[in-house]
Amino acid sequence: MTKLNTYWRSLTLRRKWAFTSAAVLFISFALVCCILYVAINSWLLNEEKSSVTRSMDDLTAFFETRGSGLTIDEIQRNTGLMNSIIDKNQTVRILNKDGIEILRLNNTSEEIPAVPQTLPLKGYMMQQVKVDGEDSFVTTGHLRLGNFSGYLQLTHPLKALTSLMKYILTSMLLMGIIALIASWFISSALATVLLKPLKRLSSDMKRVADHRFEEPIQVTVESNDEIGDLVRVYKQMMAELESAFLQQQRFISDASHELRTPIQVLEGHLSMIQRWGKDEPDILNESLATSIDEVRRMKQLIEELLELARHEAKDQSQSADVFVQTEIVLKEMKTIAPTAEIKLHYNEDFQKSHVAISENAYRQILHNLLQNAVRYTSSIPSINIYLTFDLNNCTIVIEDNGIGMSPESLEHIFERFYRVDKARSREHGGTGLGLSIVKMLIDKYAGELTVSSILNEGTTFTIRLPLYLAQESS
Repeated sequence: MTKLNTYWRSLTLRRKWAFTSAAVLFISFALVCCILYVAINSWLLNEEKSSVTRSMDDLTAFFETRGSGLTIDEIQRNTGLMNSIIDKNQTVRILNKDGIEILRLNNTSEEIPAVPQTLPLKGYMMQQVKVDGEDSFVTTGHLRLGNFSGYLQLTHPLKALTSLMKYILTSMLLMGIIALIASWFISSALATVLLKPLKRLSSDMKRVADHRFEEPIQVTVESNDEIGDLVRVYKQMMAELESAFLQQQRFISDASHELRTPIQVLEGHLSMIQRWGKDEPDILNESLATSIDEVRRMKQLIEELLELARHEAKDQSQSADVFVQTEIVLKEMKTIAPTAEIKLHYNEDFQKSHVAISENAYRQILHNLLQNAVRYTSSIPSINIYLTFDLNNCTIVIEDNGIGMSPESLEHIFERFYRVDKARSREHGGTGLGLSIVKMLIDKYAGELTVSSILNEGTTFTIRLPLYLAQESS
């Protein structure tokens, strides 16, 4: 049994399918054949019994109509009528009380079957016994002709029935073998066709694994069955894995690229301190201040990179009060940029102020956009924030009087580390990740973000966030 299990586990799915299908079809065919064989055999036996019963009834009626005056000699002289009563393959014998044959009609069997010890006084007894080595029906009954008292015996061989059943059995066995072979080939062909998508899927998985997502996923299945569902789930999973892999590669590339500059600056100032800073207090203070700024910038850069790389799933139960969270961010901005003029406009009568986003994510979006508005301006920052609501969404519009952007720059502002004015970003500590984080968070919470800008006039960011409708039902 253990070897059989080991052999079964070593088979391919195609061969398992073919074996199983062939076995099921063969067993089903065998069961049908057995039922048909038994049914045909029973029906033919009943037909043979009916033939024997009909012949025996006709013989009994013949002797009864002739009366007691009929003698054995008369029967021997006139056997034609009795021959017309019985079938040509049946043998009729008249036996005396000792079972010795007195008269025989049709010599189809040489052996004289034994007379049963118990016979009914009227009628006859039918038995299935071996006669001359063949199965036969033998019927025996009492016979009285004048002074003669003996037995009337009819032997009906079943040789034709036996030969027919052997022929049927041989045919069924032959058809069973043919059905087994045919079912094996049909099952193999069907398994090959049905498992072809799985084979392509396996090859595609190996190819993608060998090339580490450098090759695209090529397997396609148009069917809506379980295999089609499996391929679609695989493609979705591989797309997510590829996204995670590329995100990891991008994170490593971006981090190494962006951290190189502050590290080089930090290394240069530390080397300067080591050479001349010990004896030059001005150089020491300047280098330490610059080094601290670069460390802070690296810290900010790493935190923002981790924020982008984290890509956590959103919490459906969280919500943020737009009014409350906006006021919190405005207070923070007054501390960071006290000279900036930031005005908030909204309709105080509107009651649905919760949006489907976490408080931290909302504050981070607003903080990044306001920081950019303050940073990218050539005059005193003037920023207007408009909050409007409809039945399903909250719209936040942020307008500034900054330097604006060209249409070419608008196409790239959400790319990582893209800076419209690289010198200004470097001067004010920008990392080029703020808008990427804003776009990621808005997409994460099923929001919409659009931007319009006029060079040297200002920029307008428009955010649409879905309202947190669960609060209404609670």
